[in-house]
Amino acid sequence: MKKQRAFLKWAGGKYTLIEKITQYLPKGDLLIEPFVGAGTVFLNTNYERYILADINQDLISLFNIIKKQPTQFIEDAKLLFTKHNNQASAYYELRELFNNSKNSYQKALLFLYLNRHGYNGLCRYNNSGQFNVPFGQYKTIYFPEKEIMAFSKKAQKAEFICAPYNKVMAKAKKGAVVYCDPPYIPLSESANFTAYYSIGFSMKDQKNLATLAEKLVKKDIPVLISNNDTTHTRNWYQKADIYLVETRRSISCNQQGRKKIDELLALYL
Repeated sequence: MKKQRAFLKWAGGKYTLIEKITQYLPKGDLLIEPFVGAGTVFLNTNYERYILADINQDLISLFNIIKKQPTQFIEDAKLLFTKHNNQASAYYELRELFNNSKNSYQKALLFLYLNRHGYNGLCRYNNSGQFNVPFGQYKTIYFPEKEIMAFSKKAQKAEFICAPYNKVMAKAKKGAVVYCDPPYIPLSESANFTAYYSIGFSMKDQKNLATLAEKLVKKDIPVLISNNDTTHTRNWYQKADIYLVETRRSISCNQQGRKKIDELLALYL
């Protein structure tokens, strides 16, 4: 099967690791993702149904709009992808419009614009819930029309919900498989850039996620979790089978931050 790219750029996206992730994903009728992100795992698996969740209301609203009206959305979004809008002054004006908008459709259009024009595919908010990713300074901007249409077609099998991970995992019944891609525990203090969303994911949450996985597997509901390979994660996931996957990080500006590192997959089966 040809790999399908997500229509959003996403720091920590799983496109390069998708073959290794799907290798360890158990079979089932339903895939539940409490941290759906850009949706790469969803796009590259073949479950009958999906429950895809995130705490980012802007992201979930965008997905639901594209599920229902992709053609109109593409037509309207293209109007933002102009040469004039690919400069810092226009970007910051549109970012301010996004932060002040109360219109969910307008916000969805602007979310895609900001995602494609902002720095490195980051999705980051300050403590006040304001999107604060700087301008990306790209010479050319790709408009992901084909990827939006592919996402919309696949989305007919999915339910998108905005909810915290614990409430999403509580929906799992026998026959479901749960894949968790939480905000990764940082490899160093300097690697811990500001929260992906205004609600942070704490060490307590990381530990609780492992506890919830242990409870689900006792009910014959398998769980696969991705994270960095650290002493903390090894300790949290000690009741799971651990598999290492090599990846290359590219968030850091310096060459040292782009080296190959090991991530782990923790399989509760």
